Amino acid sequence: QSWSRGMSYCLHSESHLDTGPIYVRENGKLHVVYQGAGGIQDVTPKTRPFRLFSRSFSVELCMNREDDRARRQRTDHFIFTYTKEGNLRYSAKSLFSLVLGYISDNVDHIDSLIGFPEQIAEKLFSAAEARQKFTEPVTGLRALQKFTEAYGSLVLCSLCLRNRYLVISEKLEEIKSFRELTCLDLSCCKLGDEHELLEHLTKEGLSSVKQLLLKDNSLSDAGLRRMTAPVRVLKKGLENLLVLDLSCNPKITDVGIGYLLSFKKLNCLDISGTGLKDVDAVIKRIQMQIGLVHSKVPLKEFDHSNCKTEGWAEQTVLQWEQAVMEASKAQDSLGSRTATLRFYGKTRRMEEVVKCTPVEAETKASGNLQFYKEKVQNCHLPLKKEVAGSHELKNNRKRALAEQERERTSKQKHLCLTVEDWDLLNTY
Repeated sequence: QSWSRGMSYCLHSESHLDTGPIYVRENGKLHVVYQGAGGIQDVTPKTRPFRLFSRSFSVELCMNREDDRARRQRTDHFIFTYTKEGNLRYSAKSLFSLVLGYISDNVDHIDSLIGFPEQIAEKLFSAAEARQKFTEPVTGLRALQKFTEAYGSLVLCSLCLRNRYLVISEKLEEIKSFRELTCLDLSCCKLGDEHELLEHLTKEGLSSVKQLLLKDNSLSDAGLRRMTAPVRVLKKGLENLLVLDLSCNPKITDVGIGYLLSFKKLNCLDISGTGLKDVDAVIKRIQMQIGLVHSKVPLKEFDHSNCKTEGWAEQTVLQWEQAVMEASKAQDSLGSRTATLRFYGKTRRMEEVVKCTPVEAETKASGNLQFYKEKVQNCHLPLKKEVAGSHELKNNRKRALAEQERERTSKQKHLCLTVEDWDLLNTY
């Protein structure tokens, strides 16, 4: 009571001064004394968590923004997080992530990646892929070529472009930049004999292709002649081919099958739905010259389930497809607009007749023409059969030697090439 009386006396004596509120802490409690009240009021302060920003608040720190016209997205140099108490805490990114982001933003300016570690190159490729650098028309091609030159099959070892003719037409140069592919699926793309991609198949960059699927591509004998010319004459090109699918190409005849006999390493061949005239003669010819046996059951190699896009650039191919789909949707909207204009007679209607031939139905009707190479089984046979087999091996060796001598003599004398083959060789 004496303490409160003294405090009230001081307040009454200095009433002419505006001192404001006075705070007094006693026994762990905070007391507020208001001027002119003449007493003490106990006020317990409300504990509110002080929060400068809301929980949904995010901060983007952009530094060194040199090119605002291009509107390039800069990565954050700091990571902002909230603590349990509600305080905002930030931590700087590592120097490696900052340098990786900077190089991926300027990946098209890299001179060469040959000799660069594969582990870091994969991270650099994924960072540039996340920024969609490979979808850009000019700089994306340049950057992709740097990776394919240095790493080859690691960038892409298998490519599936089944029913993706628009992707081929839009990203042809990017697709041609891939090297050391082992599997390539171009089924149902209607490429034809004169397409640039088929010409690219004969180059040395795709000599590693072991599985080639060209189903339903409107190929003819002329296309097979061009595709097999380097193998037949120069022993280059698709010399390592193991699996070949030429089904659903009705323009391929018995003459075109003769060009395929230069693929000596073939293990599986599919010529179902082709325009063969003498099927039995073709089956015997394939069995005698290549050693492939006609299969009565459909083979698993031609069900198009094993061929997938695999490698670093798997997401890049998906980004290309998404961009093409978005462009096609825009064209569809324009097409609906032109359809309304045609309905109201503002534009002239162009009637286009599209004939779709049921190719797969024709193949089922013509039969299955799939071939495979039998595996040699080591089994214990009777003595007479072993002796007969040894005689056959000797005869086969003699025939092979005779064929080699004939080839040597024919090469020494002259090359038996047609005018069309010479024209093809001049194009390489």
